[in-house]
Amino acid sequence: MGKKRTNKFPRPQFSPIGPMNSIKEEEEAGEVYSAAGDLLEKLQSANPDIREFACASISKLVQEKKVIPSFLQKDVVRCLGPLLLDPSVGVRETAAGALRNLSACGGYDVCDEMVKQDVMTPLTALLQECCTELDAYGITSQKQKGADKPFVEDIANEAISILWNLCSTAVSVFNKEGLLDVCIQCLRRFNHNVELAISAAYCLHTISEDNAELLPSLIPSALQVLEMVLLSSEDNMEHMLLRTLAAGTVWNVKSVVPISSQANTINAVIRILSETLEKNTNQIILNLGEAAHAMPKVEAEIEMEEEMIDAGDAVSNLKDGMQKTAHQGKAENMINDDISDLLPARSEELKHATVLLAAQQTALEIIVNMCCSEDPSDDEWEEMSSSDESDNSMTEGAGILFSPPCLSAEVLSALVIYLIPKKVLEKTEFPDSGTVDVCMKYPTWQHLIAKMKRIQCRALTCLHNLLSVLDIEELGGPVALQGLSQHLAKLVFSQSELPKDSEFLEAVTSAIRSLLQRIASQNLPQQSLTAQQLMILCEAGAQCENTSTRVNVVAMMGIRGSALAKEDNTAEVLKMIGNFLLQVANKDSSLVVVGEALDAIIDVFADGKEAEKAAEQMKLVQALKSLQPVFKSRIQKEGKGALSTDQRLILDNVKVNLKRFIAYQEALVKK
Repeated sequence: MGKKRTNKFPRPQFSPIGPMNSIKEEEEAGEVYSAAGDLLEKLQSANPDIREFACASISKLVQEKKVIPSFLQKDVVRCLGPLLLDPSVGVRETAAGALRNLSACGGYDVCDEMVKQDVMTPLTALLQECCTELDAYGITSQKQKGADKPFVEDIANEAISILWNLCSTAVSVFNKEGLLDVCIQCLRRFNHNVELAISAAYCLHTISEDNAELLPSLIPSALQVLEMVLLSSEDNMEHMLLRTLAAGTVWNVKSVVPISSQANTINAVIRILSETLEKNTNQIILNLGEAAHAMPKVEAEIEMEEEMIDAGDAVSNLKDGMQKTAHQGKAENMINDDISDLLPARSEELKHATVLLAAQQTALEIIVNMCCSEDPSDDEWEEMSSSDESDNSMTEGAGILFSPPCLSAEVLSALVIYLIPKKVLEKTEFPDSGTVDVCMKYPTWQHLIAKMKRIQCRALTCLHNLLSVLDIEELGGPVALQGLSQHLAKLVFSQSELPKDSEFLEAVTSAIRSLLQRIASQNLPQQSLTAQQLMILCEAGAQCENTSTRVNVVAMMGIRGSALAKEDNTAEVLKMIGNFLLQVANKDSSLVVVGEALDAIIDVFADGKEAEKAAEQMKLVQALKSLQPVFKSRIQKEGKGALSTDQRLILDNVKVNLKRFIAYQEALVKK
């Protein structure tokens, strides 16, 4: 149904906990349930060492998703929550680590349950206490650290990580309890403890999105801390990630920046994103990988043994008498069961590589969001083919209309000056085979491959949105668009078979869809993607479980068909396109996809001799008349609960247009 920009990236989704069906898994579930009870009893021990051991054991166990339900059934949140304020700081830290891992590995449902069980009360008290202590110690002074007494910064880091995981479901608590001050206080220490500052920056970046209640709390001193981070110059991966997160936060709260400073602020934000994307990640990871593994064979073997132990079954470890372990790592964005960020980096090089990838993914997501209009109507289909036209509008042809949505002149200028389109395009080629080969050699590095592929997908989504907001000349002109068309075709068809990864297919079809619209809007020839290739891609996309991918391929067919309808001797290709769209309209399970298919049919066959010829040969009117009552019935049955108001309005519009289109086609036949 025309132009569509990808919605803002939400907070990363967690995969749900799957059912445990096998006999072995059921046996393990019983063992874990029993073990969970034993550990929760130990949390009540008078001995702080035993409490700390139990917290550390739970922290390790809940990294296995299948054990989380057993702990939840035993009320683990209410047992661990009070320990955040335990007299022993060692217990506090390990309790915070267990809750952090539980929230990170459990997903939204677990986070929601934790909030319902009032974990925010002790967490808020702990954070406020940490804030007071951080104030007392200052930024440069050092604490004495006993054998079982971690720094207050270590505890604050764990607590901030929990807050980050929960803040999407606890926005009101965050706002009400003044937790912004805690995050700003932790961020202020970026030169002294960059890990703590990064945790706070992640939290701020998440909580500041679409949070109008937070804005009045952003007093000048808070903005000054963010500005200090933006202007910092430390040249390492951790500080680059920190600046990128701060840039995202500043973009989220730009409305409170003084008008006199907004141009400079926007320029600084986009400059930082540009610097982050400028890093040659392929080469950096190659160099880091070679450096990390240029070690004696014995060391490498020890590293491999440690990895195998960590990957072992958590229940077996417990049954064998699992030794006390400090909980490890940091909970970052986790998608598609990737909990690698919870595990410790095996080397500084691996840590740097992971941080670099996190920074570049974050930068791309910020740019995607930057190119999204804040108008809610833009979240759905936008250019509705003939919604406000008269009954005779079909004689004029729907065509492909394109009007780039407005970004401020300052944003558009900065995007171009800092070469954002060029740098985004470079990331769509990522990763190269050499980098993948290096990561594949070493088990501890293999999880980076999924992260690199995700960056490619984010870059394709970013490209899709940039195509929607920039003028042709800002994109490099017609020649650049043709080159981009060749590049995207190569990404899809360079292998012997089409990629099957759902995330990649959604991203690449979004980019191709947007590109085809821009090419059609300029009446440029589409030379790189042949009709046969388009059909292959669309047929594959139509079978994809991802609804957005199916919407994309249907829209691509509509755009290509509308252009072909204006050319000579295209009736056969139009018939092929029409039959594809009819099949989708008849069989797709999603009413949204069906509506897109019908809208595409109207666009393709609205006008032109070749379109009339193809419609007659494929008996299009008869097919649509038989489909019309089914579509109407589905809107009445499915539209109330499953669809948003905007989607329902658009589908109602398609229903009206379909009726007009059938009448128009019947009138043509009578002539």
